[in-house]
Amino acid sequence: MRQSSFKATLRLYFILALLAGCALAQELKVQTEDGATKTLSAADIAALPHRVLEVKDLHDGKPLKFDAIPLKAVLEKGTVPLGDSLRGKRMALCLLVEAADGYRAVIALAELDPAFTSGEVFLADGRDHKPLDAKEGPFRIVIPGDKKMARWVRQVTALKIVTVQ
Repeated sequence: MRQSSFKATLRLYFILALLAGCALAQELKVQTEDGATKTLSAADIAALPHRVLEVKDLHDGKPLKFDAIPLKAVLEKGTVPLGDSLRGKRMALCLLVEAADGYRAVIALAELDPAFTSGEVFLADGRDHKPLDAKEGPFRIVIPGDKKMARWVRQVTALKIVTVQ
């Protein structure tokens, strides 16, 4: 009987740890080039204007529909200045996208500004009008113009502005 009580307690701790991890993962940390960090909640991101993106899975050619926000809008919500301030030394800035599993990818900051490119980069928080599943979400980068999906980071936890040295 004592062993079954221990197992029940252990299961309870595991479930609580899992729920705590899920709750923490619903946040997105945005770090500016000076190191200041702003945490955006899932509600903050959900409040931003969304678009439905219709893209093809580059691995199997199947159509995908994401509910997404232009990444520029997410960064601006996180107090990252773009637009006219993106010149001079700031042209050496990149966005480092970090995922829960340790995967990381880099996007030049100028790639996010319509003054420099006609392509767009998005942060998706849904697929087929449902929240992203645990394998993809809660947030995912989608770059429709890329020929490979290597920068389509899943399980995004942080967006950090870094300087190329």
